[in-house]
Amino acid sequence: MAPMDSPAEGRAARAWLMRQARGQRAHLLRPVLLGLAGTGCALLFALLVARVLATLLGFAEGGGWAELALAAAFALLGATLSTVQERAQLAAGEAARARLRRDAFARLLDAGPLDGRGLGAKSALVVDRVEAVDGFFARWLPSATLAVLSPLLVLAAVAWFDWVSALVLAVMGLLVPVAMAVTGIGAAREARRQMAALDQLGSRFLDRLRGLATLVQFNRAEAEAKALGEAAAEFRARTLRVLRVAFLSSTALEFLAAGTLAYLAWRHGALLGARHEAPVGALFCILAVPAFFAPLRAFSAAYHEAQSAAGAAGELRALLEAAPRPGLALDAVPPRVALAVTDLTWRPDPARPPAVQRVTFAVAPGETLLLMGPSGSGKTSILRLLMGFARPDGGRIALNGQDAGRLAPAELRRAIAFVGQRPHLFAGTLRENILLARPDATPAQLDRAAEAARVNAFAAGLPQGLDTLVGEGGFGLSGGQAQRVALARAFLRDAPLILLDEPTAHLDPATEAGLVEAIGRLVAGRTAVIATHSPAFRALSARVMELSHVG
Repeated sequence: MAPMDSPAEGRAARAWLMRQARGQRAHLLRPVLLGLAGTGCALLFALLVARVLATLLGFAEGGGWAELALAAAFALLGATLSTVQERAQLAAGEAARARLRRDAFARLLDAGPLDGRGLGAKSALVVDRVEAVDGFFARWLPSATLAVLSPLLVLAAVAWFDWVSALVLAVMGLLVPVAMAVTGIGAAREARRQMAALDQLGSRFLDRLRGLATLVQFNRAEAEAKALGEAAAEFRARTLRVLRVAFLSSTALEFLAAGTLAYLAWRHGALLGARHEAPVGALFCILAVPAFFAPLRAFSAAYHEAQSAAGAAGELRALLEAAPRPGLALDAVPPRVALAVTDLTWRPDPARPPAVQRVTFAVAPGETLLLMGPSGSGKTSILRLLMGFARPDGGRIALNGQDAGRLAPAELRRAIAFVGQRPHLFAGTLRENILLARPDATPAQLDRAAEAARVNAFAAGLPQGLDTLVGEGGFGLSGGQAQRVALARAFLRDAPLILLDEPTAHLDPATEAGLVEAIGRLVAGRTAVIATHSPAFRALSARVMELSHVG
């Protein structure tokens, strides 16, 4: 792959953005048409004002209050069209952001933990990088189209009165993209570096925030705060470099516009002094200069946003154009599952010993297997492999005699219900959190799942029962209550294969006993693998497999 700062990477990112723009044609047509209408209003305004000025200066007759009132009406209409155009451009950008964010989030969900990005990098990808490409769709694409069509309309109008003035405008207009290219050399490269610095800053901040207690414990809080400050300073410096390009591009355009206006004012001013035979046309050529450069000015203002979008699009393109992991689809989730694991081996880090080494076991339909052993013996790693969150380096996992590795990861997980030791609850109601496992479940099915997990037992004491709001991460609930919500999800999912990873860790004995009883109902009649240290699970009459430390 080409490096991030290579011209090939920049060209690939821009080509990808243009392909995405093809799906936005319906949203982009409206601001372009409104912009052309606005240019027409500006030309009519210039013509009417030229007639009024020619009359006031004594060069012509006929320009009076009627023309002045009509000019004011066109000015007001032009301002209204500009406002509506801006809203249409914002709508186009919003539609593009929504589509890209939806596609990126779906890809990340499909990849699951197989995606190697950190949580902070993923957040920056679906939030900051998508926001960074907004300017490409909302401003640059409409501006680029209008930068061609609107000046042509102005040139045609000016050429009707004076072809020399039209030629001057055409030459100066052609110099605008040249000036922008000269001032914009390296802009995309700086934008890519800016987004890379943002990814690093976001990942570092989130990781340090999650490990704040550990940092304080080892007296590393001040050192990490200093390192975060340095990362923030680097991001600020790179942002200023990108903005510097925008200012240089704008300065070059204003210089060209001022030069054009000065020349045409000098030329037509001299002719007016010599009693020009078409004074209205002479004044119109001067007054049309702002209308000519207005779309070019918008194009110049959006130019650095296009460069920033190209810099931000690299990671998005890599995610959205990556070929999905191949695999077969399930015709239907089997009602019962026999699980067989043979010589399973997995080494996630080549520099360290295998996390799982030559593990073999089989679980019959309706049977429960307890994976027990010290920390580091591979219990959680085995569950990750069973869920398709990683690919084993050796061995085989079979469901009902068929190689599970041939299934697409999402299809494999259709047959699985998982409960970890720290289930995540999202901000919302208890009902909404349980429905995550099966959004199309009926109210009766949800109530049965909540009752089986004994969620109703504590929800009855809450202000609004299952409709009580809980905070992000389960704020407002105890650890045991949060685990019961996770168990309710598993009941509602009604999958034939149950995987539990230390579901009673960090709970007091009384709470643990109640959860083990609920888990017993969950695994009854289903194939289950439970990774645990707790001897309380031996009450489930399950088969036990002791794992030794790998190393």
